[in-house]
Parts: sequence; structure tokens; C-alpha cells
Amino acid sequence: MIYTVTLNPSLDYIVEVDQVTLGELNRTKNETKFPGGKGINVSQVLKRLDVDSRALGFLGGFTGEYIEEFLKSLEIETDFVKVTEDTRINVKLKSEKETEINAKGPNITVENFESLKRKIRELTSEDILVLAGSIPSTMPENTYEELVKLCNENGTKFVVDAEGELLKKVLPLKPFLIKPNHHELGDLFNTVITSKQEAISYGRELINQGAQNVIVSLAEKGAVLINKDQNFTATVPKGEVKSSVGAGDSMVAGFLATYAKTKSIEEAFRFSVAAGSATAFSIGLCTREKMEGLLPQVKVEKTKLRGE
Repeated sequence: MIYTVTLNPSLDYIVEVDQVTLGELNRTKNETKFPGGKGINVSQVLKRLDVDSRALGFLGGFTGEYIEEFLKSLEIETDFVKVTEDTRINVKLKSEKETEINAKGPNITVENFESLKRKIRELTSEDILVLAGSIPSTMPENTYEELVKLCNENGTKFVVDAEGELLKKVLPLKPFLIKPNHHELGDLFNTVITSKQEAISYGRELINQGAQNVIVSLAEKGAVLINKDQNFTATVPKGEVKSSVGAGDSMVAGFLATYAKTKSIEEAFRFSVAAGSATAFSIGLCTREKMEGLLPQVKVEKTKLRGE
């Protein structure tokens, strides 16, 4: 079973207005609401690819109930720890420009965290845990490290989709997969990544530091996958980018869904790129049909390791 963890989920409230006038009454043109959070996105895309997962994390209040019912309506299993305060609401205001107002989120107590750790201790070597997104301000900075150490004790594969120090600290614990984009990879090494070859070179440094598989997305320039034994490069499909929100989460889901079925890293990488592109070309997360329609445009090539 694949488990996803979203430590600080949100109810995303999308509001569209023709023009915003500060200090005046503004009426919406369109509005919608849906669950937000990287782990929750991964669970949704996995479901669209016919792979079951169980969503973990923290939920509270009426907003938490809405998120849980939404996921259950999609037949996604949930096992959230219930907290006292309401799950946050993030407001995304679309007008001439897009403005986001993200809330802080509920207080997560020591007891709440221990409840989550108990759930993760029950995982086995047959499971995969996906840790994605930020850590709430009320939780310890080493939260990810504590959770992945439990995975190591159980023999559970784990995936980390996070940035900066959060990512650096878990590398020695040997994540099965990490997926920085080229900006995030460059930030890790205080440089700018502009080509696939540079992405491979710096991605291999992350392998040396402990990661088992590294996918680096380079927007329209494609993507690369690096592991101990091989390098792969991929082209990306052509299309109009409508929103990058959720594209990285879709890449993670596409990889895991295909790897679970085929155990092929190369094929999982190909599906990963198609899934990320399908979401980027959509408003909302990708559908299976859109992803499969883009697959023929994703060309994967194996490149030589140094010394070969």
C-alpha cells in the first residue's frame, strides 16, 4: 500500500473576480473549493491511475470534515489524526493578477504527533510512504527525519517531496525517490541549473549523499532521472501550460503508480513525465486519459555514466 502524509492540509478557496477594488465590495464571478496539500494531490492522482493509497496527516474542524468527505467520495482511504483546531483555509484570488493568502494552520500537539508516528510504525517493507510539503510551524523542525527513521526501522520505502533543508536532512536516510525541480536543485548547491547535463551532474551529488532515485524536472527542457546505476533523460510533450500547481505531485504519483505495477524505473519515469505535463496543461489535476494521450510524446533515453 502507498501512504501519503500531508502535515498541513488546506481547504483551498478559489475566487475569481473581474477586478479587485480595495476598500470596496467586490462580487465573485466564479468560485470553487477543494482539498489542498501535496500528499493529498498525490493520493488523488494515484486514484485516477487506479492505484489505491491511504491519506495520513492532521485534520480538524468543519474544514477537516469537508476534506475527509471529499476524499472518501473519491474512494480514497483516509486515516487522519484529528486535531482540535480547524484545518486552514487558503484563499486564492484570481483577477488581473493572482493573489494567494495562505493560513498558518492548526496547532499540532505532541500527542497528535505521537498518534501519527504510531500509524507509521505499523507500516511494513511492502509499503511506500510519501512525505510531501511543508511542516506546520507548531511541529519540530526534525519532523521529517523522525518519520523517515521509523520507515528505516520497518524497511518501508519512502519518498520525500520537499525543498531546501527539509530535503538535505533526509538524504543520509536513503529516500527511495526525491523530485526537485531545476530551481530547487540549483538552490541546494547555490547555482543555476540550465541544462539536462548540469541536472544530471548535480543530481548525482544527491545520489552520493544517499538518495536512491532523483527526478529533476526542467520545465520545457524536459526531465532527468538519476540513480546509482543509470541516467535517463526525457523530452516533455508540447502543450499550453495552464497551471503548474500539482504538476510535481502528479510526477510523483505517476512514477509510483507505474513502479508499483511494473517495477521498471525507466517506465515509471516515462509515466511520471506524462503525468506532470498532463496536470500542467490542465486546470486541476491530470486525468488518466490526458496522461495516456501525452505518453507517445515522452521519449526516454539512457545516457552513459562517467567511465562507461
